[in-house]
Formats: sequence, structure tokens, C-alpha cells
Amino acid sequence: MVQAAILVVFPMLVAFGGASDLLTMTIQNRVSVLLIAGFALLAIATGMPLQDWGLHALGFALVFVPCFLFFAFGWMGGGDVKFIGAIALWIGYSQELLLFVLLVAVYGMLLTLGLLLMRQNAVVPSVLIRQEWFARLHDTKSGIPYGIAISIAGLQVYSSTSWFQLI
Repeated sequence: MVQAAILVVFPMLVAFGGASDLLTMTIQNRVSVLLIAGFALLAIATGMPLQDWGLHALGFALVFVPCFLFFAFGWMGGGDVKFIGAIALWIGYSQELLLFVLLVAVYGMLLTLGLLLMRQNAVVPSVLIRQEWFARLHDTKSGIPYGIAISIAGLQVYSSTSWFQLI
């Protein structure tokens, strides 16, 4: 049962968060809360040592604090900050955390450049522009749904984390 939860809880919530940001430009607080609660429950269920809890909390802090500053400067949305922090909690202070942050940066850059180019130059088929979610993405006044980049990076790194050693 615990192994199934390791394979399902994190990927399901992270994929939902990314899809939600794509379709609505928001990541609901409950996604981040469920990620944190899921981490705590699985850490207890697997008998995670207290030292490892600390390393996971450190991973959370190392990502959340600078991202919160980015939020304060208006560079990131609040949902993105909570989401990336909750994912960093699962990854913990490890080599995978650095890889995760680097992948978020690269995918975020590619997403941003792609959306900016699309918003300036692309001729969009009318069937797409009538879709509310696509119209929001195409709107030059809209932000960038970084949750997409965050979720792709999180899903990519997850199979390299210590959680998969338990399976």
C-alpha cells in the first residue's frame, strides 16, 4: 500500500497542479497542502528517520525562501511559490534538488520565450482562440503559468529521489 502511494500521490498532485496552472493560471492552495500532508503521511508510514525529515525541511526552506522573495518582487505568483516549495519538500536537500531547480529555470525560460513569441507573432486558429484557457495564455496581459515548468521538472526528478529506493 505504501509503495503504491509513493508511485501515485506525488505524481498525481504535481500533474494536477501543472494542468491547473495551464488551464486556469492558478494553482489552488489545496494542491500544495495535499503535497505537504502526503509527504508527512508517507514519511511516517515509511519510518523516515528524524534526520531525513530535517533534510527534507531544509530542501523546502532553500527553495521556498528565495521564491517567496521573488513573489514579493512580483516575479512569481503565490501559488507557484507554494507549489515549488511543496515539491522541494518531497525532494529534500540532495543533488536532485539542485537538478530540480535548474530544470525549473530552463523549462521556465523556454515556456516564457515560447509564450512571448506566440503572443507577439503567432496566427492562432479561431478554434483555439475561442477556448478560454488558450485565450488567457495568448493574452499579452496574462502572466506566465510557471506551474507547468515546475511540475514537469518535479515529475522528471522524482524517480531519482530517495522515495524510489523504498519501492
